[in-house]
Amino acid sequence: MIGRLNHVAIAVRDLEAACAVYRDTLGAKLSEPLPQPEHGVTVVFVELPNSKIELMAPLGQGSPIEGFVERNPGGGIHHVCYEVDDILAARDRLKGQGARVLGTGEPRIGAHGKPVLFLHPKDFLGTLVELEQV
Repeated sequence: MIGRLNHVAIAVRDLEAACAVYRDTLGAKLSEPLPQPEHGVTVVFVELPNSKIELMAPLGQGSPIEGFVERNPGGGIHHVCYEVDDILAARDRLKGQGARVLGTGEPRIGAHGKPVLFLHPKDFLGTLVELEQV
């Protein structure tokens, strides 16, 4: 059901400092910051030959990652994102197997402009999983 690893997301408090690590220390190519007010984050994508790293920082009051960065002030891996061909079919199959879909269960548009869903980390070895339709 899952396809390629689309990205690994790292939550950070200071997005510019995180960008400097990837840009200046590792020599990576970065996207411009992309505010995602509907998700409560600002993201920057680190372009890799085979995938991406998503650096994300809280945006505005009540950001869903605020608690995560408070508990992990130095940053940390927040989620992994896998590609799926049909997000609704994937959702229905997973729910049929007892997996919990976060939020309303309806896909939302993610930072790449494509439908995404998040799956409960307790159902996936302690890892928050994002599915993105390609």
